[in-house]
Amino acid sequence: MKITPRRALAALAASAVVLAITMVVNSLVYYIANGMKSELLYQVADYFGISELILLVLIFLGALVGFLRNRWIALATGAVAAVVATFVGLLVKLLSQPIGNIPFGVLVGVLLGQGMFFILAVLVATPTTGFWMFAKVDRVAPNFSARIALVRAPAANLADGLVTHIKRKKVDLEKANQQWDSYVETLNICGWQTLEVDQRDDLADSVFVEDTVVMLGKTAVITSPGADARAEEIVATEQAVRALGLKVERITAPGTLDGGDVLKVGATIYVGRGGRTNGEGIRQFRAIASELGYTVVAVPVTKALHLKTAITALPDGTIIGYPPLVDNQAIFPRFQPVPEAHGTAVVILAPDLLLMSASAPKTAALLQDLGYNVVTVDISEFEKLEGCVTCLSVRVR
Repeated sequence: MKITPRRALAALAASAVVLAITMVVNSLVYYIANGMKSELLYQVADYFGISELILLVLIFLGALVGFLRNRWIALATGAVAAVVATFVGLLVKLLSQPIGNIPFGVLVGVLLGQGMFFILAVLVATPTTGFWMFAKVDRVAPNFSARIALVRAPAANLADGLVTHIKRKKVDLEKANQQWDSYVETLNICGWQTLEVDQRDDLADSVFVEDTVVMLGKTAVITSPGADARAEEIVATEQAVRALGLKVERITAPGTLDGGDVLKVGATIYVGRGGRTNGEGIRQFRAIASELGYTVVAVPVTKALHLKTAITALPDGTIIGYPPLVDNQAIFPRFQPVPEAHGTAVVILAPDLLLMSASAPKTAALLQDLGYNVVTVDISEFEKLEGCVTCLSVRVR
């Protein structure tokens, strides 16, 4: 796992909250059990001081290398840290006092017995509050060197998302959440700072945040979704880009434009004219983009939901696409067919690094053979809703 300043900050926050909860619980138990005498609070703090310091270091290191990304691994990390911190810390404290000749086995029992509530508090706090704090800070804290990618967590009614060109299949929300977490984590590992747009559990398609905004340098073009059910998705996205200090332009009714229909290749922008983007939306977008030095090329889309369902581009400008989904390959100067429908979408993470779906292994092998490093993620639950890797994030560069 790549260790970044943001991950270090998340690890520190997680270890600090685990320590704080442990100290409060441990002190409170001893305070209540011994007649609520205030002087006991100072004695407990002194007696467990070394254990607390060791605990802070162990949880911090565990979080730093990724052990707090999974609740079960976090639990195991907490168990090891709790036992080691309790035994070593109390042993050092005890050996500083005259204790006589105590057999090692008895000594272990005494120390662990004295630290029982300390251990239990760590076991509860690490996979709960510690896990939550690590995930929260790791996603929202500033990363001083990373590029930014906007993401939006799946809505509770994700399974009700719109389906147009494929047969509806049952969506597993729990699995979708796990896949989304992995997608976000992959972006983080690859050097992108992910910022979450506020979630709305009543907007089924809102996880496909790409459709709500198009980035043209430091200008954010807020779209006008082509599906009425998605109209409110743009509100939180606009709040997010304004918070980043970006200039905001917008597409307005009767124009419609989905971000999934917009493919930037250098100074050329291909815009799909299909079921979600109309001519008026393209006209408005062309007016905005031309002022910023871009050339907009309208492309017919009749065989797929969005243009980027059918094609995307490699870092060198080559268009890749699945021929049965492409209306007219001749529009593009360089076109490379791919062997799988889910292989059409790639996210360019670096000049030599591509992110794509695990559902297209043949395409991944093809792109690797062309000299690219390829990272794959499982997004099968989102593919059931005509989603792809490009839909789930918006890169701000």
